[in-house]
Amino acid sequence: MELKKLVKISDFEWEIPKSGDMRVPGRIFGSQRLIEEMDEKVYEQVSNVASLPGIVKASIAMPDAHWGYGFPIGGVAAFDPDASGIISVGGVGYDISCGVRTLLSPLTKEEVEPYLEKLIRALFETVPSGVGSEGEIKLSPHQLDEVLVGGAEWAVKKGYGLPEDLEFIEERGKMEGADPSYVSMEAKKRQHRQVGTLGSGNHYLEVQYVAEIYDRATAQAFGLFENQVVVTIHCGSRALGHQIATDYLPVLAKASRKYGIPIKEKELVCAPINSEEGQAYFKAMCCGINCALANRQVITHLVREVFDEIFNGVHLKLLYDVSHNTCKVEYHVVNGRRMRLFVHRKGATRAWGPGRKELPPAYREVGQPVIIGGSMGTASYILVGTKEGEEKAFGSACHGAGRTMSRNQAIKSFRAEEIVERLRKKGIIVMAKSKKGLAEEAPEAYKDVSLVIEATCKAGLTRKVAKLLPMGCIKG
Repeated sequence: MELKKLVKISDFEWEIPKSGDMRVPGRIFGSQRLIEEMDEKVYEQVSNVASLPGIVKASIAMPDAHWGYGFPIGGVAAFDPDASGIISVGGVGYDISCGVRTLLSPLTKEEVEPYLEKLIRALFETVPSGVGSEGEIKLSPHQLDEVLVGGAEWAVKKGYGLPEDLEFIEERGKMEGADPSYVSMEAKKRQHRQVGTLGSGNHYLEVQYVAEIYDRATAQAFGLFENQVVVTIHCGSRALGHQIATDYLPVLAKASRKYGIPIKEKELVCAPINSEEGQAYFKAMCCGINCALANRQVITHLVREVFDEIFNGVHLKLLYDVSHNTCKVEYHVVNGRRMRLFVHRKGATRAWGPGRKELPPAYREVGQPVIIGGSMGTASYILVGTKEGEEKAFGSACHGAGRTMSRNQAIKSFRAEEIVERLRKKGIIVMAKSKKGLAEEAPEAYKDVSLVIEATCKAGLTRKVAKLLPMGCIKG
């Protein structure tokens, strides 16, 4: 991206000045290096989103931003429903509520290493992964409706986890406003055996250890200690979320024309939040969120069973579960006024600071855990949200390293066998259903996650708490 197009606010904050049809300025967070490495499409998409009706404050992009579908991946935008604000499929994405959760073990790296191969093999065989993967839970349309309304709460009631897990999940594991009658039968059919499955693409299940702690007080509040073994799960709403997006794109395209909303890019089709079409998509999307929360909860149960068997009753505690492809109703202070807003985060993670009543009591004084996954074979990070981040970016942060290479480029550039062997030499065991999927997810296809984390923290959006390094990784 050309720096001359931007106004430098600070070393880690840049502005696209309001021009043309833009209703608000664009705001991009990142170091000069990260900004220069972003493709020009990010500039274009941030500007296009800034032109949408009802947008508040700024159209925002995170340090890991790259070209996406309508919105940039790493995009954040908040809309005021009382000012003709819109809701957009492109602002949420196809993998509704794709997100991460981290589980904490009482074990150290040294205690797990002798059993690592056995552990990764057992997890690989227990948690279904890969394109079209199916699990043991088979649901009728009526039973699936219960999932779409109940989310992780449904899973816990069915015995997949513990009631205390719900305290450490966004929305306490259940998104209000979900209405399965707005989800197509096709979406439900595609999902009937996918609850409790990892999927493919950049989704993963990773056994990690805490390599470094930066903020001891916050780490202690989160239950983290050096050399501790943890497990991170990254997946979303599987086929159901994809089908909801597919179903509602033409609905919102028609609504854009009906309500006279000028669209800069066809993938930005949208509807007024308070319209019939906007509410229909929101209710269906809430179902997608609940599907993803239930999915990660069932996978948690399966992971716990494996650890219980191999390590004789060891229990994994849920640190937190947070999504990065959502639109949520939130209250934020803008220009001194508390406003009810619909906040789209597309490839961006919610990152609230201390004091928010929505946070678990255990974390309310320190802030929300923010879980950022790196690329396969590299570091991941636990961050914590800040008040400054709430003011600057509606309490949002990056969601990962961000791609620098397309999936097709990666497939042409890397061989799965070489990736597995290279990582094994580093002591990292990788198992995957697909060689193609492994090549797509080569570490070199992503930005340096440490640079993204540095920019996110130096911009004031988050603070570093701990660095995690992989021991074993399962891919689809």
